[in-house]
Amino acid sequence: MRGRLNNMQSIRFLLLVLLTALLAPLAAAAPAPDYAGQLKHAYSLLASGDYSRAYSAFQRQAAANPLAQFTLGQFHQNGWGRPVDRDAACAWFAKAAGRKVPTALHYHGDCLMRTPDAPGHAASALASYLAAADNGHKISLCMAAEFYIRGRYVASDVAHGLALCAAAAQANSPPAMLRLAQYLQHDANVPVDLAGARHWYRLAAERNVSEARYQLAIMQSQGDGGAVDVEAALAGMESLAAEGHVAAYLPTAVLYAHQPPQPDSGALSAEHLAKTYLWASAAKASLPPDSALAAAAEQLLTSVLAVMPADWRPALDARVATHLAKFALPRANGASPGV
Repeated sequence: MRGRLNNMQSIRFLLLVLLTALLAPLAAAAPAPDYAGQLKHAYSLLASGDYSRAYSAFQRQAAANPLAQFTLGQFHQNGWGRPVDRDAACAWFAKAAGRKVPTALHYHGDCLMRTPDAPGHAASALASYLAAADNGHKISLCMAAEFYIRGRYVASDVAHGLALCAAAAQANSPPAMLRLAQYLQHDANVPVDLAGARHWYRLAAERNVSEARYQLAIMQSQGDGGAVDVEAALAGMESLAAEGHVAAYLPTAVLYAHQPPQPDSGALSAEHLAKTYLWASAAKASLPPDSALAAAAEQLLTSVLAVMPADWRPALDARVATHLAKFALPRANGASPGV
């Protein structure tokens, strides 16, 4: 009798183990909560600029929704409908970071580095940046790289720092490509590698990073890190200028002013002369009046006006005015989804 009882207990135990094994995949396959879907109405209010109602909508979801926590942090960080409050922003980012929201982990690291000398803050910030990268926010590796490249709060290890940032760049993060190029071009703690810098600027420029497009054009025009390529430099710089990037106006004008002269006259072609005037005028109108760059734009305009027919000016001035008016309004900041 006792043997039969032991057998029954063994069978029940085996059935329990089998049932647990069968149910485990079902539990593992349970769908993750649709946090973004829960916030569709809140995001719609935010996109429409209804900050007060949007804040309330995110707040109603914040207890259980990490994306709501992260976005509330953005409200306080960016001053959306309320004064900027870094402390409140950091409190929300800390909550969202605890739920592994990638950008929140990055911002949590930034928050800790507001007071890096507080006990444990620097080490926790480094860990938070690395966790952000592990969760897909690859540019955070370049923030972690700063610790090693500067030798602050960790032993100096420039090679390791560069390797961290390079890993992010190689993972197709355009901001990391830009940061790595900057390290290689002109960082006091990093050996200069202009060819490497030009390579990473080019890759970031191909992904439409404006600063990379600008720096690549400068390097191409000067032959830094590779051959001089004035044609590519001018095309890249003028495309930035056409998009309203003020820093590109004067370099574009200068590149046009240094185009090869016409063989028969020894002067610039009509097209190049007009383009020099257009972009120098845009630069003069956009740069701080007392700056050295504004003075350079004025000097270039003076040399152009000495040879340009006066009857060109009304039409060219109208084109400059139209261009400047197009980019006069400030560009709105978009909300990040936190990933």
